[in-house]
Order: sequence, then structure tokens, then C-alpha cells
Amino acid sequence: MSTILNETTLKGMSVRYNADGLIPVVVQAEETNEVLMLAYMNHEALLKTLDEKVAWYYSRSRQTLWKKGETSGHVQQVVSLSLDCDQDTILMRVIQDGVACHTNRMSCFFNDVTSDGKKTNKWIVDELYALIETRQKNPVKGAYTTYLFEKGIDKILKKVGEETAEVIIAAKNRSKDEMVYEISDLVYHMLVLMVESGVSINDIRKELEKRREKKDESKSD
Repeated sequence: MSTILNETTLKGMSVRYNADGLIPVVVQAEETNEVLMLAYMNHEALLKTLDEKVAWYYSRSRQTLWKKGETSGHVQQVVSLSLDCDQDTILMRVIQDGVACHTNRMSCFFNDVTSDGKKTNKWIVDELYALIETRQKNPVKGAYTTYLFEKGIDKILKKVGEETAEVIIAAKNRSKDEMVYEISDLVYHMLVLMVESGVSINDIRKELEKRREKKDESKSD
């Protein structure tokens, strides 16, 4: 059974740090439940995290405190912290701004080792959205995504229209490969439009969930 951790409960609890005075922290996304990363806190980092409601960690290599997103802007807004049954591991649920991993992926756990020993890389819509959002905040000269944001909403809308037409043509041609290619282009440009317009993946997810609930309710009537 886990114990919710806050500034009040912390005073009455014995958090079990390891021999180096650290405790591992498993970081989980509030919106998707995806495990984003594993990091470590010392007592000071834990106190700062509880006080500021943003993630602070202790770097074992640099031997210093560091605030997640201080330089990248990919801040982790803390929703809750829980101790496991042995009180030697923390589960922290966060709202992740941008990506969690320094490789520009949403999660640090992107390498799947399958039963046959082969490694595969995940690349999901959430990660692509986060990367596009990063390009908006930190433009890269010569990058196509940066170019679209520099040109503005009219250019982005034009590309969405063009890619929609390409999908229609591919469908009329009954070409699966062509459809996969064109739909991928459309999804990318739609995500650029969403970032430009301040619409998040979670906004769409919530709307779809509402529609599913309404559909389920109508079936039960």
C-alpha cells in the first residue's frame, strides 16, 4: 500500500534513503500513465519538490541539485508523490511540459527489448507533438517545423489543406502505401496546427472520451 506524501505527512514518516542519502523516484505522466523517467532525490530535493510543486532531483554524476526543465523548459508540474510499502521508493505523478527525455522523446524508456532479443524504438503521436512543441519554443535554423511556425497560421493551414487533398487522392487510387505516407504527412501538419493553436493531445483525448461516454450512455437507454 502506498502512502501519499506531502509536507505534513513527511514530518511523521521515515523516508528510507539509501547509503548515499538518496531515494529513487519513478516519474509517471498524470495524463497517460506512461512511465517517463527514473531519477533520484536527496532530502533537500524532496523538500524543494514538495514546496514548489515542480520536480527537483539530485544528480549523482554532478553531485548537485537540479530542477527539471530549468534549461530546456520541460518542467514537470507535480501532481502527487507516493511512497511504496517499504518507504524506499517514490512514485511521482507529473504533468510534463514538452518531453521528459534529453533525446527529445517523451519517455526515457523508449527501447523495447522483445522476447526474441531485438530492440525496437517507439515513436508515438504524443512524442511527435512534444517535439513539435519544443521546436516552437526553441527554433532550429533550417528545420522545416521552425519554418512553418515562422510563416504562421496561414501557411500551416495551407499545408493541412494540401495534405488532406493528398489523402483523398491516395484513397481514390486505392493505394494503401500511398495512404499511409499521406496520412502520416497530414497527422504531422495537424499536430503543428494544434501546437500553433494551443490545442493539446490531452484536449483531443478528453473530447474523444466524452464522445465515447455519450455513445455508451445512448446504448444503455
